Amino acid sequence: MPSPARSLFRALRWLLAAAVVLAFCLLRWGGDLLIASDPEPGHVDAAIVLQGSITAEKVRIAGAINLLQRGFADRALLSVPKESYWGQSIPPVARSYLERNYGSALAGRVDFCETSGDVNSTAQEAQALNSCIRERHWQSIMIVTSNYHTRRAGILWRRMTSQDPKTHIWIEGVTDPEFQQPWWRHRQSAKVWVMEAAKLVWVALGG
Repeated sequence: MPSPARSLFRALRWLLAAAVVLAFCLLRWGGDLLIASDPEPGHVDAAIVLQGSITAEKVRIAGAINLLQRGFADRALLSVPKESYWGQSIPPVARSYLERNYGSALAGRVDFCETSGDVNSTAQEAQALNSCIRERHWQSIMIVTSNYHTRRAGILWRRMTSQDPKTHIWIEGVTDPEFQQPWWRHRQSAKVWVMEAAKLVWVALGG
């Protein structure tokens, strides 16, 4: 009969081996865990741009404009807070940015949905944007967000629209400079991965 100490040592050895394998898998495929891609539809009513950091917002807007240029979407909807930290209205500033970078014709195909200061999560933003989407009677929409945010955003948006069979959702991920691969070699990317992975687990558990 094996001694208790030997059995404990063997169990610890297996746990260590499992931890090493898990760590290797996360380093190798952890980035893919956060990313989910949908096949592009032939056409959608609108591309919906989610809020993010300054860097993320620029690439997300560029992704939505690209969809307009390619004819995949008729219009784009940009989620923006009602005002800046200094009380400045955001839509006029955003409109000026779009016209300066993409021209008045494309900028004219972009609408704005203002969210309140209480919106501080993807789920709350989805609820706020849903009102703007319904006002415009859009039934097919493409959510444009950073690639690392696509899996969680897809779960939340499809959960919200699951009771509305007329609404069809696609998720479009754009490459975000703040999330480079391999993620563990870059400080900012590692920070993004840890935070997003924790949020994804919370959402998967029903949070």
